[in-house]
Amino acid sequence: MAMASSLFFSTPIPTKLISKQKPFSYHSPNPLLPQLTHKPLRSLVVSSAAAIEAETETSSSNSTPLKSLPFRVGHGFDLHRLEPGYPLIIGGINIPHDRGCEAHSDGDVLLHCVVDAILGALGLPDIGQIFPDTDPKWKGAPSSVFMEEAVRLMHEAGYELGNLDATLILQRPKVSPHKESIRANLCKLLGADPSVVNLKAKTHEKVDSLGENRSIAAHTVVLLMKK
Repeated sequence: MAMASSLFFSTPIPTKLISKQKPFSYHSPNPLLPQLTHKPLRSLVVSSAAAIEAETETSSSNSTPLKSLPFRVGHGFDLHRLEPGYPLIIGGINIPHDRGCEAHSDGDVLLHCVVDAILGALGLPDIGQIFPDTDPKWKGAPSSVFMEEAVRLMHEAGYELGNLDATLILQRPKVSPHKESIRANLCKLLGADPSVVNLKAKTHEKVDSLGENRSIAAHTVVLLMKK
């Protein structure tokens, strides 16, 4: 419609020409056209302009703000390289191992993953944009700080956690002895009941860097519910 508007109004039609214009006498075989023909050119211009204006007003009245969604789903993924000389922290729990995550912060792959899932559900930038590794203030920072901010943003947007399902992928060490401690701390950080937080752990069958104990990864899916 913008092109039509430009056509009608950017090139003025001389008044004398319009006033002397006679009705059309052409009869179209198209049954929809007779109602537009047999009218002076001025009438066609004015009626077309009125139609454009009416349609614009209708479109404006119909464009209402989007309603808040009753629920939102987010997915998070993170992977860190494992190197000697670093602590291995998963879900805020220090896990005994001969190597840990090399990262700008504490390298907690699970919490980073959960933060990204919450931010994704809210339609916000990822953890790397909100807490960039180029900022020295996040050097060695505990990932609980990132979790607290993600939870704050979730509540600020009017949502609460419906449920969370996370999967850790690592060859070693075994997560099962620490699983409940990790889940309990995750529930504490989220302010959530244990019944809505699930944690699984898988090996990578000795395939690629994950299976060779050179890296650790995590996936998380969250469901946020409108309060």
